[in-house]
Amino acid sequence: MECSANRARCWTDIDLSVIAQNYKNALELCSSQLIPVLKADAYGMGAVKVAKLLASYGAKMFAVATHMEAIELLDALECDVLVMGMSGECEIDEAIERGIIMTVFSFEQAKKISERAGKKAARVHFKVDTGLHRLGFNDMQEMEAASRLPGLKIEGLFSHLALRDRANDEAQYALLMQAKAILNPPMVHIVDSIGMVRYPQWQLDGARIGAWLYGVCPKRFDRPHLTRCPATFCARIAQIRTVKAGECVGYDEEHPLEKDSVIATLAVGYADGYPRLNSVGEVEINGQRAKVAGLVCMDQMMVDITGIEGVREGDVAILLGGSIGIDEYASWDKMNRNEALSRLNGRAPRFYTGG
Repeated sequence: MECSANRARCWTDIDLSVIAQNYKNALELCSSQLIPVLKADAYGMGAVKVAKLLASYGAKMFAVATHMEAIELLDALECDVLVMGMSGECEIDEAIERGIIMTVFSFEQAKKISERAGKKAARVHFKVDTGLHRLGFNDMQEMEAASRLPGLKIEGLFSHLALRDRANDEAQYALLMQAKAILNPPMVHIVDSIGMVRYPQWQLDGARIGAWLYGVCPKRFDRPHLTRCPATFCARIAQIRTVKAGECVGYDEEHPLEKDSVIATLAVGYADGYPRLNSVGEVEINGQRAKVAGLVCMDQMMVDITGIEGVREGDVAILLGGSIGIDEYASWDKMNRNEALSRLNGRAPRFYTGG
């Protein structure tokens, strides 16, 4: 692979055509509006790039977690953006001015937003806590009182399934319907990527798809081929050395080598988004697997390439991608798959193809 300045150490190749296909497959599965979730920089894929791509396929509304994530999108393209988390008091004025859709989850918060709204109403979605117990109104009367405050343009109502079991999910849905009967908003949504396929009858006016776009297939879904991971995380081999049996590699003190081994140092570490594994996990080099040796460092990591022929310094190791899928990759550090992707923080430069 050609070496450029941004491919000198480590990088992530992102195939936008894969994200586009994941989105189109979701359109086939969903009868309501899709709301792509672009929080955490689109789960490490690059929020602006992904937003522009999906806007070209008809997406009009996006969801993020923070005010600054919303500003980043609005500075790049015209769209509606829902901030699903808290909008800080110092962010409310800008949110109203820029037309950001804020989430209202308590009377006190609704009052703060109402007091800041002037001639221009604040665009909001109300959130009701139906059982996840994270954000949301716990009291229907409080929610109704908040809805009567001036200056709030209530454009939607939503909740989030805890996805513990079907009985609990059904109880959550019933509570959302109670809230809907009180507010009668123009838009109601509750399902995420998992809910979209597990409860198609609850897609309502919108489905918030995040993980699906990035190749995280819901468990127990019988068509896993409909979503694929677009990312290939790579690093170059900085140095190759032979380490004698009985020695430990890097900061590790618990896994002495069982035999003389050929160890390759890769120019990537946990600061680049790779998990801080200790003698667990594998990478792919020249089409073969090499085990992680020792403890992954902040900027470097070592792998055992004993028995892999023709490996040279400067060659490329695939950390995620190739034969290493997101499920296996996340399992090595007992991570949630969304967490594993969102750790790809941009320190490893991103290269885009297919869009």
